[in-house]
Amino acid sequence: MKKSKLLALLLALVMLLSLAACGGTGDEEKPDGGQPSQGENKGGDAQEPENVEDSEFFGPIYDEWSDMTDEELYQKALEEVKEYPEINIYATSSKMMKAEEDFEAAYPGLDVVIMDMDQDEVLEKCMLEADSGNIFGDVLQAKDVNGNVFFDYYEEGYMSAFYPRDLSAKVDEDLLRYGYPLYASQSFWYYNTEAFPDEQPVTSWWQIIEKNEDGSQKYRLFTKEIGTETSYLSLFASFVVNAEQMEQAYEELYGEPLEYTYDGSGFEFDVPENNAGLEYMWRFSQMQMTFIGDGDELVKAVDNSTKDDPALCLASGGKIGNRDESGYNIAWLTNLTPYTGLENCEYMYVVNGCRHPAAARLFIRWITGGVDGQSGGLKPFSKEGNWPVRDDVAGDWNPVSLQECGAIEPDLAAINVTFGSTQDLWNYWLSISPYTK
Repeated sequence: MKKSKLLALLLALVMLLSLAACGGTGDEEKPDGGQPSQGENKGGDAQEPENVEDSEFFGPIYDEWSDMTDEELYQKALEEVKEYPEINIYATSSKMMKAEEDFEAAYPGLDVVIMDMDQDEVLEKCMLEADSGNIFGDVLQAKDVNGNVFFDYYEEGYMSAFYPRDLSAKVDEDLLRYGYPLYASQSFWYYNTEAFPDEQPVTSWWQIIEKNEDGSQKYRLFTKEIGTETSYLSLFASFVVNAEQMEQAYEELYGEPLEYTYDGSGFEFDVPENNAGLEYMWRFSQMQMTFIGDGDELVKAVDNSTKDDPALCLASGGKIGNRDESGYNIAWLTNLTPYTGLENCEYMYVVNGCRHPAAARLFIRWITGGVDGQSGGLKPFSKEGNWPVRDDVAGDWNPVSLQECGAIEPDLAAINVTFGSTQDLWNYWLSISPYTK
């Protein structure tokens, strides 16, 4: 069972046992208890939760904080730290720690403590603090790739999305739907540029799983185990959601209709018939793959491949840095049909009930670029493979925009509904693969 499910079950149990745990000492309180409104449907059938399409939390949402200036927030923050000196930032990236001294230099008298943790640890810590009534965190960073953060934590009242009105105007409103973004990234397939110096060997997801006439695979495939890697499984869930696009991509590539071969019977939930996303996942699960947990080792495997024995790997866009740092012959596969990948955002949230509501919002404004995008907060995240979401930040450390790579903005609500059944199907199909039996 996913850790997120375990957390949701723990949340439901804690709330049922004690409705009094809504603690906090700040200006915002966690809503009263009750079972999660998104239900435990996520791991089972594909029945859509009632509030997927009409959530009152979809942004942007503006409040009395949204129009406050940096100076106004700073003065309030100075008052807050008189009682509680340390402003706690729960981060999921070690790069956040590089911003600590610069923020403190910009705002004397404010002391931030940045804690670098795994995302599951960040979310669990936020939840347990709220349920115990002892809230120490002020700002939370999290990447939401399957709607888990939005539906299981944001909607449930553990944190809030702060939307500064002036800065939000510089961000595509679609990217503000699930929170206030820090930056965007994408996972890519990598190929060996020495083996294929003229052009990338693959232009479609369907070509990645092609076989030769003798039945052997065209490419050796390296990836993290998709069933346990939320961002990759969310990408596969998006193919299920966008099945028509997957089917069209196949027919345009091969000039003939897609043949459906997967068996969706025997599951405790309804498996749609003739879904091109599921067909792709079935075929992919039956390929020979090598699972490697470290992204650097994944791109190294591609660098070690040859034209006669070519390899592809799926890894985060930031691993392109090995090209310059280690001299690897690697490049992204871009503009794959029907789309290369999902535009995944890192979001910044204010912890509900925090001790420093003004300081938290000031930090979020600063870390996301400030008034003119030049605050310095974005500097640690400005590397190839990360893209700014503000229209006044050039992002020229990347050769092209994320959209020009072929990324699409994800429908996290739809992916959230599909994710659990997609994971169950993947895990079962992988278990009956001839390479994993």
